[in-house]
Amino acid sequence: MDRTRLVAEPLEGFLLAAGLGLRMGPLSQCLPKPAWTIQGRPLLQWGAGALRAHGIQRLGCNAYLHPDRLRAVASGIEVFEEPRLLGSAGGLLHARGRVASELITWNADVWAETVPFDRLRDGHRETAATLSWLLVPHPGGRWNPVWLDDLGRVLPKGVVGTQGPFHFTGAAAWSPEALALLPEGPSEVDDLRPRLPFHLGVVVEPFPWREVGTADALIQAAAELAPGQEGRLPGCYLHPTARPRGRLTGCVLGPDAAPPAAITDADALWFEEGGNQVRLGLGTVTK
Repeated sequence: MDRTRLVAEPLEGFLLAAGLGLRMGPLSQCLPKPAWTIQGRPLLQWGAGALRAHGIQRLGCNAYLHPDRLRAVASGIEVFEEPRLLGSAGGLLHARGRVASELITWNADVWAETVPFDRLRDGHRETAATLSWLLVPHPGGRWNPVWLDDLGRVLPKGVVGTQGPFHFTGAAAWSPEALALLPEGPSEVDDLRPRLPFHLGVVVEPFPWREVGTADALIQAAAELAPGQEGRLPGCYLHPTARPRGRLTGCVLGPDAAPPAAITDADALWFEEGGNQVRLGLGTVTK
């Protein structure tokens, strides 16, 4: 197989999978967020499946925390390791020069069975936008509202427009022109937005998706989405390779976790490392 030819192929989709994992707390000492599973499937592959369902086949992702463990669940996805974290925009430097028409991006710590990427792609192409965001009506709460002008353009943060408020789902379409605007090194999307000639908002009806970015969110997702698998012990999350024993409450059992049979424990993470069972309190913050 000619690996040089494969590397040169354009990328169509990109899963943003790099981060410090601070909101996951101790769980980030075990696995990066996109490697945790729901229904036995890593979050990274949920995103990949949603992209492929719309014909977006050649996929990449970035990796910072535990890149080897992310690579282990990244079958069919080209992995770009980041020795230093490049940020919400800078991570797409890996794709610069590798995009023929547009790059569809998705956050890899999000669960969704289906995402209307076709609507995003169609709107992006029809308007020849520089960057397009997939938006839904704002659900209320703490999330920053997104407003649009009469032409459907995303307005600067804090500016109220004629259309909105909306909520950004995390799905975006980047033109090669937008990728060319990225500076070398770390950068954030908010820093780039003022330089975009046409930043489009594509509004769709709400669809089921949820961010799984904290230990509590992982336990809740397991209970609601996988009650017979990761949620099979009520109030806890169990990795597919975990062997639950003892009396556990509010615990996360990671890969190959096997607490002592006689234990009573609460609010803890268990996982196997180097042949040993590791226990961390979920109140512990990873620096």
